[in-house]
Amino acid sequence: MAKKINVYGLNIEEEALKQFNNCCSKDFVVEAALMPDAHSGYVAPIGSVIKTYKSVVPSWVGYDIGCGMIAVKIANHIDEQKIIHEKAQQLFNQVNRDIPMGTGRYNKQNDRVYLVDEMETAIRRLKELTTYQALWNEVYHKSKPNLGTLGSGNHFIEILISGNETWLVIHSGSRGVGHHIATYFMKAVSGLEKGFEETFAIEDESLRNEYMLFQQYCLEFALLNRISMAVKVEKSIHKVTGISYNTTENLWTNKNHNHCIKVGSDLFLHRKGATSSDKGERGVIPANMKDGCFLVEGLGNDDFLSSSSHGAGRIMSRKQAQKYIKLDQFKEVMQGIIAPIMTKTIDESPFAYKNITEVMELQKNSVKILQHLKPIINWKGF
Repeated sequence: MAKKINVYGLNIEEEALKQFNNCCSKDFVVEAALMPDAHSGYVAPIGSVIKTYKSVVPSWVGYDIGCGMIAVKIANHIDEQKIIHEKAQQLFNQVNRDIPMGTGRYNKQNDRVYLVDEMETAIRRLKELTTYQALWNEVYHKSKPNLGTLGSGNHFIEILISGNETWLVIHSGSRGVGHHIATYFMKAVSGLEKGFEETFAIEDESLRNEYMLFQQYCLEFALLNRISMAVKVEKSIHKVTGISYNTTENLWTNKNHNHCIKVGSDLFLHRKGATSSDKGERGVIPANMKDGCFLVEGLGNDDFLSSSSHGAGRIMSRKQAQKYIKLDQFKEVMQGIIAPIMTKTIDESPFAYKNITEVMELQKNSVKILQHLKPIINWKGF
């Protein structure tokens, strides 16, 4: 049977197409689609969606298992929006103090961490199911220090506006927890200590089941991680502005875009930087630090494997961005937005990303745009 493979996008870099074609050439691949924001990663490109038969490939999910987006409506009133505007710099400083951000930044022993009980429930459930007790113990000790922390790279926290509405959006994943689990299973399936970041498929049922168990915990942990940060932002907003709301009650969506899920008897769907877009499903697609985020609704398009982009997608590598983008350009384009605009974050400037309007147009048959949120405050770890 011929494989069903679709590529969406214009001017996708040669390396990303090479990676995608290499993945699709494997005998166990059934269907695949490459999203409009696609760019090279390692092994499988970012923006790839690949369905397999009886095979799970940890490197096609990657290190940041459960990376994804959360959106929470903060306020419906223009008066509250004005207060947040007025207190924006103070709020920026408060959240920077309250949430560990960046590489190597974790919770300290006395930090207030939200949703620890929920995390404990999830990891105790994993303990009952797994036979890998040594790995479980390592993951257990990594979990609380990572819970409610942002990380670095393209992860962010934003407060945005649309009309009279004010929103909170966070992009983050499973941090050191997912990285540890991904590394363990990539080494296990390859049998290598070096060079394990390749397409090694788990076909052994026992090993595959263990990966799926630990991955499921990571997916739950990533959801909790984003809610934990959202609650910290809620508390910071109340402390600085006096505005009260409830994160749980105002939650619009919280979902992962790096995962492998079972979709049928012996069928597995890998998404690496791709948003699930089943019919009627809510999603968030971020653009860049300047152009904000789109709230979308999935159309359930089978040709896209019910998926869409997870952002605009890079047009420059981080090294290229640092080399070619000038700090003055970055400052000018970000006027009116409070954000960490500095040399260290140039690789995340709007110039490093594709045109989000073109990306959204290329997936109009997969998602419907509901709202375009524009940022007023942006946080990044570095």
